[in-house]
Amino acid sequence: MRKSTLIAAGLLAGAVAWHAGQAAQTTYKATLSGKSEVPPVAGNGSGSATVTADPATKQVSWTVTYSGLSGPAAAAHIHCGAAAGANAGVAVSLGSNLASPIKGSAAMTDAQLADLSAGKCYVNIHTAANKGGEIRGQLAP
Repeated sequence: MRKSTLIAAGLLAGAVAWHAGQAAQTTYKATLSGKSEVPPVAGNGSGSATVTADPATKQVSWTVTYSGLSGPAAAAHIHCGAAAGANAGVAVSLGSNLASPIKGSAAMTDAQLADLSAGKCYVNIHTAANKGGEIRGQLAP
């Protein structure tokens, strides 16, 4: 085989491997509202969440925006293990700087990533007035 053919084949293989690694990431989105809480919460709060997951590295990154809450966000999490209409435990804390927009990243377990891909994870923002959560949204691709 000629040297130029080997180089071209090597470059093509590298490009395919790079593309395959990039394609593994999935982006999930949610619209957050009080009516999605369990039980529902009346209020003017609303928001949106974008979570990008990379199963190869088990990392997720997020951007969550919100407005109209009854007070400052006291906590914000990704909860996994429940479909819409049910509650689940905290999988990932969204950090301590909870001013909108909330941005960050963290690792998830294989089980949490499986729940995420199955539609069994949601973003929940808690306030002092609504300790169980004021706005929530189920994550979907």
